[in-house]
Amino acid sequence: MKHVKCARCIRCGKEYEATPNVTTCDCGGILDIIYDYDYIQANFTKETLKNRQDPTMWRYRELLPVEESTEAPPLRVGGSPLYEEPRLAAQLGLKKLWVKDDGLNPTASLKDRASAMAVAKAREAGAEVIACSSTGNAASSLAGNAAAAGLKTYIFVPSRAPKGKVAQLMTFGATVISVQGTYEDTFELSKAAIDRWGWYNRNAAINPYLSEGKKTVALEIMEQLNWQVPDYIAISVGDGCTIAGLWKGLKDLHAIGFIDRLPRLISAQAAGCCPLNRAIAENKPWEPMEENTLADSIAVGVPRNAEKALMAIRESNGLVVNVTDEEIMAAQKLLGRTCGVFGEPAGVTGTAGVKKLCEQGAIGANDTVVSVVTGNGLKDVANAIAACGEPISIPSDMELLLKAFADKGIDLQ
Repeated sequence: MKHVKCARCIRCGKEYEATPNVTTCDCGGILDIIYDYDYIQANFTKETLKNRQDPTMWRYRELLPVEESTEAPPLRVGGSPLYEEPRLAAQLGLKKLWVKDDGLNPTASLKDRASAMAVAKAREAGAEVIACSSTGNAASSLAGNAAAAGLKTYIFVPSRAPKGKVAQLMTFGATVISVQGTYEDTFELSKAAIDRWGWYNRNAAINPYLSEGKKTVALEIMEQLNWQVPDYIAISVGDGCTIAGLWKGLKDLHAIGFIDRLPRLISAQAAGCCPLNRAIAENKPWEPMEENTLADSIAVGVPRNAEKALMAIRESNGLVVNVTDEEIMAAQKLLGRTCGVFGEPAGVTGTAGVKKLCEQGAIGANDTVVSVVTGNGLKDVANAIAACGEPISIPSDMELLLKAFADKGIDLQ
């Protein structure tokens, strides 16, 4: 890869050749992929990008750590819409607000970006089996992307994973291991199994290429905004890999001169599981927390990518905000009713955070904000119904319909 220099440990600085199987540093630190920005600038321009017809994440190949000969995996990952939402912006008291609906990826979450990268690197490594642990979305995205590429998967999920996500896994033909315990228990068993059988590792805090896939959401946002940088980008945070990838993409664009400044990040976590935000707010090392939230995709009490995530928040002079499950469910309804965007609880946590920061006055009336919805609401219909209520259920009778309307206070006059 002419445009990639090495993989470098963010803790001790040790450098490794960027091979497909590179994982973590000898010191236990997480690796970061280092690019030759001078080479990229000489071979990649905005005009080059403008003339490309490919709408997927692979339109940014010059900023991705893959060989020139590596084919893009089959599923159409990336190219999700960025909606400007003036009604919601006015309701929140913002100058401008955009919603990036990444729940429209093939398996309905942003995690498809990481899994597509995992499939590409597994092919480079000559692997036939990929495995990971996940609270749900990473699992279903890996299973779907791997199935399309003809690769076998072993997926470890905590037993609390929503049935919609488990159904995806089974449909995609994954071997699913439902672990009776926490996400930490699930991760440890997956790690032991991967080490034992030598499967390709899709665990995002172990495999440095996964954040490189996730960063494409930042590349898309900035291209969709015609390289005009918003004041803030808000995103839900669990293990820290997504916000780390978002920041990496923004820094890449700044380094090659595609954007002239960097936005501030908003890290939104569930109040019942917010170890990274708590570390920032209290200015101390992060500590494990219990996983007490209905937002299962970000219910990570022991975040595996804490170092990169905390670095992203601090380097961007970012804001942290914790939202209750009730605030998350309210944001789910708000997005649906003002924007027509259906997000799962974890997917709308960024928007719940934006709403709360606006109410607190932390975000100003002249600020511009992008909120990323990371997963589709069909992933977890049980909580969507709990948030919005059951439908009117009556026999086919006009009098009963009128009574039901009256009971609900619906006035059609």
